[in-house]
Amino acid sequence: MQNSFVELNGRERARALLDQGTYRELLGPLDKMESPHLEPQGIVPQSDDGIVLVLGELRGRKVLVISMEGAFQGGGIGEVSGAKIAGALELALEENLRGNKLYPVMIFDTGGVRLQEANYGLLSISEICTQIVALRKVIPVVGLIPGRVGAFGGMSITAELFTTLIATKKARLGLNGPEVIEQEAGVMEFDASDKALIWNTIGANQRLVTGLVDEVVEDATEAVIAAVLTALEAPVKPARTEQVEFYLNLLNHLDTEAEWTPERYREFYKQQTAAPQPVPMAREGSADAADGRGYRWFSHLTGIAHPVSEVPSVLAADVEKNGQLCRVISVVPDSGSRFKRARAGEVGLLEGWTLAQIVRDAIKQDEDKEHKRPIIAVIDVPSQAYGYKEEMVGISLALAASTDAYATARLKGHPVIGVIVGNAISGAFLSHGLQSNRLIALDDSKINIQAMSKASAARITKRTIEELEEASKKVPAMAYDVNSYSTLGPLYTLLSGIEADEPQAGDIATVEQTIVEAIGSTQGAPRDLSFRLQTDEALAGGRLATLKVRSLLREQW
Repeated sequence: MQNSFVELNGRERARALLDQGTYRELLGPLDKMESPHLEPQGIVPQSDDGIVLVLGELRGRKVLVISMEGAFQGGGIGEVSGAKIAGALELALEENLRGNKLYPVMIFDTGGVRLQEANYGLLSISEICTQIVALRKVIPVVGLIPGRVGAFGGMSITAELFTTLIATKKARLGLNGPEVIEQEAGVMEFDASDKALIWNTIGANQRLVTGLVDEVVEDATEAVIAAVLTALEAPVKPARTEQVEFYLNLLNHLDTEAEWTPERYREFYKQQTAAPQPVPMAREGSADAADGRGYRWFSHLTGIAHPVSEVPSVLAADVEKNGQLCRVISVVPDSGSRFKRARAGEVGLLEGWTLAQIVRDAIKQDEDKEHKRPIIAVIDVPSQAYGYKEEMVGISLALAASTDAYATARLKGHPVIGVIVGNAISGAFLSHGLQSNRLIALDDSKINIQAMSKASAARITKRTIEELEEASKKVPAMAYDVNSYSTLGPLYTLLSGIEADEPQAGDIATVEQTIVEAIGSTQGAPRDLSFRLQTDEALAGGRLATLKVRSLLREQW
């Protein structure tokens, strides 16, 4: 009988990968770095917060193993667990840049953001993503999805960023869990009780033949180790998230009115090829093509009246700010979208890949220039798109593509400035906004920032909406309002006194001046996301646990 890798717990999985006698755990249970946000909600914390960090050797190669414990809070990512992962990856990057080869290997067993710490989870996942993008440039980064929970939510976006993604036949990978899709879009969209449909849509074998994972192995420890070793030695290849022309061409040919089965999509996928795609840039139209703050603020910040685009849901334009060319980008509603679940400003398949195309176009244009153009993300996104077709094609990869593009632009020297003028929810925010060097937000009561809609969060955490709202009084990271978000420390500034819906000339001038100042503040500053850990609010307690984790990790490294 083979030794099952899936049936091991998080710590056992890490140990099973390593050569005997080389296991050294960082921030283990005896360090008692527990989440401070769970007990106030009546939840018993865990002494390692569900993340196992180990330095050791894998067949003589030095590795950092990050293993998630799916049995604790569904493997959800909160402040401490997220800080452990992001901090360890940052130290691994530093090690490799010093010339000491250290391979990161991450074992996924997670539902994504821990909803009891919602906005901490989103912030942490965005910080994990940027470390993976940076590491991938210097060393192969290998991800494993054994099974049990799988890889869902924001961590599915993270998984798609890896150099190589390996799964067992018992694994699942998807951005939106079936229960969440059913909650948001109805049982006719995705029946969460239809286990066969779920496995055929988001199971590992389907993900392998449709390009979302690289290898599927038997549930045996030796098979997993062999696959990891092969991945570490494999020649460099283009990332999945860089296949922009392939996926945009695929989406152009996808009949969204047809009935799709996993089997039909397999055959369709095999027939697709990459084809050059024009970069859609906004132009002036005869009348407003959409409604919403993201649309109006894009118009105000670019000076384009009634902006329209070949991809109506993604607007982009190059304009001058203070004598400097900037690229302004916004995701807006498209009531006529072929993708019905992405008609109200959600970030879906087409939006994710188009964002990636537009950002990478700016990177390419400025490749040989000393000064890279700033990229300004106008943020008003109600959520990612919840739909069966979205999961079938791989919305996790689409949102990873835009996340990767924004992170790559920032790391190459493009100042990325996010301006929150409306909602900033869940994976949509991860893919359009949370990779910004600096985040500006309007102080407005209609702005919601969170990991999930209240209805879905209540269903997943088995609480009522009233109970969720009561918990947010004790844990600001669970709250939806922008003022609570500001206390966590991620904002460059919170702009008060701005009329968000119908801004006057003075309001627009104030926002534009703040953008110019934010761009200026990035000059000579680190290109990572460390700014958000150094704001007054972060230092005053907003990221207290994060800072403690990172400090202890560095001491133990």
